Amino acid sequence: MGISSSLFSGISGLSTNGNAMSVIGDNIANVNTIGFKSSRTTFEDVLSQSVSTASGSAQIGRGTTLSDVDTLFQQGSFESTSNATDLAIGGNGFFMVSPKTSETNYFTRAGQFRFDADGFFVNPTGYVAQGWALDDQGNDTGTLVDIVLNDFTSAPQPTNAVTAVTNLNSQDNSNSTSLFGTWNATNTEPIGDSSYGYQTAIRLYDSLGNSHDVTVYYDKMSTASEYYDASGTQDVDNMWEYIVSSNPTEDMRADFSGENAQGVLMRGTLTYNSSSGALSDMSSYVYANNGGDPDLAANWVPATFSTDGYPQATAQFVPGVDQTVQLQFGIRNTGTAWTAGGAANVGAVAGGALGSMLATSEPQALTSTQYASSSTTVYQTQDGYGTGFLENVSVDTDGVMVGHYSNGQILYLYRVGLAKFNNSQALNKVGGNLWSATRDSGDAITGHPGENGLGSISPNSLEQSNVDIATEFVKMITTQRGYQANSRIITTTDEMLQELINLKR
Repeated sequence: MGISSSLFSGISGLSTNGNAMSVIGDNIANVNTIGFKSSRTTFEDVLSQSVSTASGSAQIGRGTTLSDVDTLFQQGSFESTSNATDLAIGGNGFFMVSPKTSETNYFTRAGQFRFDADGFFVNPTGYVAQGWALDDQGNDTGTLVDIVLNDFTSAPQPTNAVTAVTNLNSQDNSNSTSLFGTWNATNTEPIGDSSYGYQTAIRLYDSLGNSHDVTVYYDKMSTASEYYDASGTQDVDNMWEYIVSSNPTEDMRADFSGENAQGVLMRGTLTYNSSSGALSDMSSYVYANNGGDPDLAANWVPATFSTDGYPQATAQFVPGVDQTVQLQFGIRNTGTAWTAGGAANVGAVAGGALGSMLATSEPQALTSTQYASSSTTVYQTQDGYGTGFLENVSVDTDGVMVGHYSNGQILYLYRVGLAKFNNSQALNKVGGNLWSATRDSGDAITGHPGENGLGSISPNSLEQSNVDIATEFVKMITTQRGYQANSRIITTTDEMLQELINLKR
């Protein structure tokens, strides 16, 4: 081995340290790049050359070469943002993105997403994030797809259940013998203020999302009431009659058109416990829908029960579309029928027993009461809503994306998907904060955030570069000195060769 071989050892050192400096420069250049993962270089010696010595064979090194450039996937720090669709991964995993109209998947730690003009959930380069569409219960449907919002509205939901929990003043007196008889839809004001003891109104929705005010009127019963039966066993001091009504002009039931009863959906009585004041029994009557005159008491029959045990009425706010609504006052029937022997209709009440709930009726946790205090509405709710428009989107730590709509609804949209690899070091950097899978990395293992070793999602956050500037500067110094030392090998070898040439003058 001649002196000139040391030149090539020096060159190898220059080349290797030069590449190392390129890696350091790339790390420092990306110190503020979202989701960037720094790299490091490792060196190895070149296969040594054997030479003969006095004691036998020996080896002389021939320089160094670049062994590998590793990507360091340790967690970067999080930066909080005001954008709900900025996402960071706490732990292992990558977001999956794909160019539009392409099935090629790329992987990234940069979660700077937003919705574009077409509703696609994209990163700054326009690549679409992948995830699972969710059903109404938040369960995955189908396979991984592009996250895209095709509809920015929430469809209306007609009201199916109304709850009206009230306290009625036990000291009130009866104002009329029949609320139903007092109601006259042909008048500008169907019922006067002096005809009832209390009222509570609640807004419900039809199948088209239109809102309608439904009012429940209450009045204390007396022995002159239409619901007072011939047996005389009723405790009228603890009984109230009620009607459930809507605006007559909004009642589209054909049999009610132009009739005094137009707008009345249900009528009946409420019975309270004389010692506790809690609602203990009730009756409910609805129109028989037999084509008869709804103004006649004989055409009002006991209501049917919903599967939950609440009496239900049929409204029609949209022409030709019946809407069944169950009324909840705080007590339900554990069976499916009224007490045997009850009145077949309101007209038969005076001659016999009042149709009431079964003895197996069950009070609810929140029930109507009759206390010696001012009548008031304790609680009311209904389960319908009108058309809503998407106001904002939020993402939970498990990747579930929900939409917040102007009608108060929060609906499931998508679940952001994550991927991991058995050999992340073999991923190929393709630029734009993206990696692509290779044969050595293996196929992507997809899953839900927070499951099977995948990290969780941190919304309103972006993962910063994991480059440590202090470490990079120290590496820069050592690399620079290494490069300088190798250059000295070349210059020194050159001087030695010069001396060799100068032997002959």
